[in-house]
Amino acid sequence: MFSPNTLFVGQQLVFLPECGSTNAEAHLLLNKNSATDGCVIVAGAQTGGRGQRGNTWDVEPDKNITLSVVFKPTFLPARDQFQLNIAVSLAVHDVLKAHLPTGFIIKWPNDLYFQDQKLGGILIENAVSGTFLQHSVVGIGLNINQGTFSFGRATSFALITGQQFSLKKLTEHLLEKLEGRYLAWRSGAVVAQKQEYLRHLYRYQEPHWFEIAGERVQGEITGVDAHGKLALKLEQKLQFFGFQEIKYVLD
Repeated sequence: MFSPNTLFVGQQLVFLPECGSTNAEAHLLLNKNSATDGCVIVAGAQTGGRGQRGNTWDVEPDKNITLSVVFKPTFLPARDQFQLNIAVSLAVHDVLKAHLPTGFIIKWPNDLYFQDQKLGGILIENAVSGTFLQHSVVGIGLNINQGTFSFGRATSFALITGQQFSLKKLTEHLLEKLEGRYLAWRSGAVVAQKQEYLRHLYRYQEPHWFEIAGERVQGEITGVDAHGKLALKLEQKLQFFGFQEIKYVLD
């Protein structure tokens, strides 16, 4: 069983040999009022994982990290919820930095890429009470020991390094980094974390092609606003886009 060196993240941990979605299992625990702050659900095999834009996240059993963490950031105004995305993305980035050669990057809003290939993804689902968050379910999928993929533009730790990794040790490391980044953010490292997030952001301050309303346009990412919208300079004009409104063009 997993034994991360943490104060609260993963101290309540549920391992499921197989499930449809760890995020869905986390919501079930929350509905039963049986998920503590920092509760973690880990799946050996996930058959119905979800990503951004409703995409599925199906991977080989027992070869990758598929987990969800329950946080209860009731202090956080809903308008600032992207701050949690930033903290979580940086925690995953910390794990990549410790185990992979250079070339990995955060792709807005919260995918992880190695060069131009997808290495993992994050899906955060927030529940709001009034103007503050009630709870957040943070789903994380990382390709670790899988050698082949049925979908394009994907890679794994094993493909990048030629090595096999201990899922137990990597999962524990990830939970420790999540707690560290979360506590730092909660203690006020908001500005510092945002600056670091931008430094690691895919195609930040570089000309790149995007698809907007069915058309290809070239723009330059200049930042991310408080609501998590991507700030893009198009023909010398600054515009902001939600993740359903814009796509990277990856030829």
